[in-house]
Amino acid sequence: MTTADTYNRRRLFWIGLIALFTAGMSASLRATIAGDIKTDYLDALDLLNSGKMIAEALGVSFLGFAITLFISSPLLDTIGMKRMLALAATGFIAGSGLIATAPILFDGPAVYTAIWAGMLLSGIGWGGVEATINPMTTALYPEEKTHRLNVLHAWWPAGIIVGGLLGVGLGSMGASWQLLILLVAIPAVIFTVMCKGTAFPKTERAEAGIPASEMFKEVIRRPSFLIWFALMFLTAATELAPGQWVDIALSKVAGMRGILILVYVSGLMFVMRHFAGPLVHRLSNPGLLMISSLLACMGLYMLSAATGPASIFVAATLWGIGVCYMWPTMLASVAERFPRGGSWMIGLLGSAGALSIYFILPILGTVYDRAKIDAAGGANAFAGLTGEALDTVLITAASQSFETVAVIPAVLVVLFAAVWISDKRKSTQSDANPASEEA
Repeated sequence: MTTADTYNRRRLFWIGLIALFTAGMSASLRATIAGDIKTDYLDALDLLNSGKMIAEALGVSFLGFAITLFISSPLLDTIGMKRMLALAATGFIAGSGLIATAPILFDGPAVYTAIWAGMLLSGIGWGGVEATINPMTTALYPEEKTHRLNVLHAWWPAGIIVGGLLGVGLGSMGASWQLLILLVAIPAVIFTVMCKGTAFPKTERAEAGIPASEMFKEVIRRPSFLIWFALMFLTAATELAPGQWVDIALSKVAGMRGILILVYVSGLMFVMRHFAGPLVHRLSNPGLLMISSLLACMGLYMLSAATGPASIFVAATLWGIGVCYMWPTMLASVAERFPRGGSWMIGLLGSAGALSIYFILPILGTVYDRAKIDAAGGANAFAGLTGEALDTVLITAASQSFETVAVIPAVLVVLFAAVWISDKRKSTQSDANPASEEA
């Protein structure tokens, strides 16, 4: 009897959907309140470097994500999927609580430290979710991994949509940013309650009887995995870094809350990820990723040159379509190419993506800070700016930050094209000589 026959796939899949929805909602609300935190606290602490400071705070959640994935993925069968999801819910609730209460419990620079720690705990919660739901999905749906992982990860943008709309809507009604971040606790409690009384499967590797030692050896035995690790580092930077930065960088350019642009892009992603199966069947995973990288590059470059709402939404559409399939298709590619690597290799890939954002976001913040000072004509001149003059300088800084990140998907186009060509060549050789084995 297979894993799919033994367990309640529908209920388990819904638990995974709601857990990832929680992670998306958390990320969206963090991005929504980032501007308020910067204005209320960080500008007063260090006006010239406040962009870098908020970027580092946002980025540390990805560090928590990466560390959790790295440690927990190989231990998933030992810890158990149900316990891992309980730990994830705890991270979301404790993290959002610490962020919300930081201004009450602390003063001065300690407020920033507490917010930083709350972001880290939220990232740990996200890491616990990803460490569990990806190998759980591949175990439940072994014959349609790419499609199911894309459907699963459609609920990341669903969480972003709900979080973004709640943030903007309740914020316009006078709700404090502290209240907004606490909303993350609601779906966290829901998926925790759903776990009670539900039996969870083992990972695909454990179900097949492959010992954990073989899982670790697979990383050494198959060094080609390092290529996918590097690719994930770049694809995540293309997708997630601009998403966390969009509210700070684009609100002045768009003349509206930048988070609404992310909500729009997330709507595209939610719909399109449900149709990944036919696209992969026609293009293959590397082919889909190559085309995605091209569209993302075009979109980010156009965002750097955008001058108003219309041009921003056109650029955001290209970027959104481009990044739509990146994360889940990367996970599926590794699950299909390295099945003996189990949850460890899937977790390593997620760690690569999270570490990417941890490093890229502060770089974007530094580029933004440097550009705003240069555009103003110096630090003293920037400190004296107000009104329209300040907006003009911040718009220039936003353009510079998006132009910087647009280089990354340009590199990815070349790399995925090389993988696609290599796969086609191996497939041709295999058809010509059926007895040969893939290297």
